[in-house]
Amino acid sequence: MKIESQSFEILTEISHNAEKELRLIEKAGRTCYKSEPGDFERCKNFIRNIINSGHESVLEHSSLTVKFITSRSVSHQLVRHRLCAFSQESQRYCNYTKDRFSNEITFIPPVGLTEGEFEAWKRSCINDEYEYNRAIANGKSPETARAILPNCTKTEIVVTANYREWRHIFKERTSSRADASMRDLMIPLLSRLYFDIPVIFEDMKEI
Repeated sequence: MKIESQSFEILTEISHNAEKELRLIEKAGRTCYKSEPGDFERCKNFIRNIINSGHESVLEHSSLTVKFITSRSVSHQLVRHRLCAFSQESQRYCNYTKDRFSNEITFIPPVGLTEGEFEAWKRSCINDEYEYNRAIANGKSPETARAILPNCTKTEIVVTANYREWRHIFKERTSSRADASMRDLMIPLLSRLYFDIPVIFEDMKEI
């Protein structure tokens, strides 16, 4: 058994100062008004005004791809966002008793457990791994044995969405009402994107 923390990796190469992405959004947006682009500061101010006016459909012309390492319970929430493309580790085909998985199953602990709760959670995961391995050893396929695995089993999922949808995801998934494990994953990503492409996310800093 292995325990791992949640993490993310931005797979899209964001240009210096995100100028390439912002220029594309600006070009699309200015088509609506038949206005001409100017210097980069004018570009950024144009996009700020677009966001402030609620005309966020223009942000759909540029997208971002992120790879998450998280639990199945969190990924089940992520895939509810319809305007995304998802590619996820398949428990149907992945056999966790094989060498490429170090013959062990990885679990992601939920956020907020006390020390006693964590130990109880860990014992449960050890038992789940044992029963999974026994099922495989008895000739069951990964497709069948996966039914033993809990929602805290680690998964990898690649998510692609346009910037308007990412803003919606952050509004939903960094809220104080959101699942604690989801917030633990999404707040650091929002902070990173605030640094990488602030024009699109600067108004969300205090969420």
